[in-house]
Amino acid sequence: METERILLRPWRDDDATALFKYASDPDVGPRAGWPPHKSVEESLEIIHTVFHSDTTWAIELKATGEAIGCIGYLSSNGCPIPAREGEPLVGYWIAKPYWDQGICTEALRLVTEHILTATNIPSLISGHFVENPASGRVMEKCGFMATGETYFDATQYQGEGKPIRVLRWERR
Repeated sequence: METERILLRPWRDDDATALFKYASDPDVGPRAGWPPHKSVEESLEIIHTVFHSDTTWAIELKATGEAIGCIGYLSSNGCPIPAREGEPLVGYWIAKPYWDQGICTEALRLVTEHILTATNIPSLISGHFVENPASGRVMEKCGFMATGETYFDATQYQGEGKPIRVLRWERR
């Protein structure tokens, strides 16, 4: 899947250095609900485990060939966000140097187009920390609607609970 600027592709072992460079930034991971990476080895392990999925992609900046973020969807089973039965959870993040450039919006549009053309998934659920409204704007630009629900996550890596605004995308 691609646009003029980005390519969504599977993660590769040789992405570990770029992943560490961006995922070790303390401003990136905590906004998405995970701790900053501590080593290239940890980033490689994440590629082999968390990112090892047919529905999780590196966001590659075509101009450089570098992985600058991640997007994907997975089962919402076990996820505390209030999802419908069988409704996948979508998530994404982008490296700080690429914030506010519309790249996450492009990537999320590619994923929703993929859902429409390659699956029969009726809806997606997601959420963003209330303190990170830019993530919510990305979802809204891609047709996600606020459900009116807020989930308070008391298990975050920062040792404090944070409210999460819940949004849903539905096939139309």
